[in-house]
Amino acid sequence: MDYGHDLLFGVFITPTSADPLLPVDLTLTAEDAGLDLATFQDHPYQPALQDAWTLMSYVAARTERIHLAGNVLNLPLRNPVVLARAAASLDRLTGGRVELGLGAGGFREAIASIGGPSLTPGRSMRGLDEAITILREVWDAEARGGIRVDGTEYRISGAKRGPAPAHDIGIWVGALGPKMLDLVGRRADGWLPSLGNLREGVVTLDEMNAKIDAGAVAAGRSPSDVRRLANLGGTFAGRNGPLLAGPLQSWAPDLAELAVDHGLSGFILASDDAAEIELYGSQVAPEVRELVARRRAAG
Repeated sequence: MDYGHDLLFGVFITPTSADPLLPVDLTLTAEDAGLDLATFQDHPYQPALQDAWTLMSYVAARTERIHLAGNVLNLPLRNPVVLARAAASLDRLTGGRVELGLGAGGFREAIASIGGPSLTPGRSMRGLDEAITILREVWDAEARGGIRVDGTEYRISGAKRGPAPAHDIGIWVGALGPKMLDLVGRRADGWLPSLGNLREGVVTLDEMNAKIDAGAVAAGRSPSDVRRLANLGGTFAGRNGPLLAGPLQSWAPDLAELAVDHGLSGFILASDDAAEIELYGSQVAPEVRELVARRRAAG
């Protein structure tokens, strides 16, 4: 299945606090290599990592073209109204280079350890659903009246709207469970799992895509309304191995197959190695674009 989206290539960089400028330098490497997107994990309870939003803001000022996103932002620790305004503000300052990866908050004990809510999976999902509504209401700066959301996790009573972002910020949800995949289909602009978590490979990927598709159709949307991205682990090895483990020339066919046959259009390499990032951007990404364009042209 091919949902027809343009391809995005990015990198998933560890926001280490031990060497705070390393993720900045790696993002600059990614931009110079032609990559589209730099993303950072968000674990505010973890002192080994820098605060994702602070890092993104600093990186935004050091870069000119590359888009930036949390991968994924910890929603229970980030109020959705404040998050919406932060994202819109940074998007305006960067000329439209911010996307919003969101997670419902999978590390319950760690979140609770710093005073955040300890939510059941059901409450986390409801909170994410409500937060997506709030985000879009805040960004709809031209609508009349204040924002009112009477949810179970969030109650917003007349909050002012705005500012509007510089472009339509994509809300990409990190999710794997069936109910969350249904929510992605109904509400989100994109799906952002880690491919390494899909233990049964492309079969599981296809099954998950089908759950997203069903959710989209049930909500009166097209399945193609939801972009499918993925965090990728892999190795540039001497011999061909399983998916994304082999010589440089083996990567492009693997990724092209994931795009045209299995619906992915965003490929985010998890790497803190500058040489790997440079190879991925300058050699792998252009070849994948060419292969996918050829296959699409051929029908």
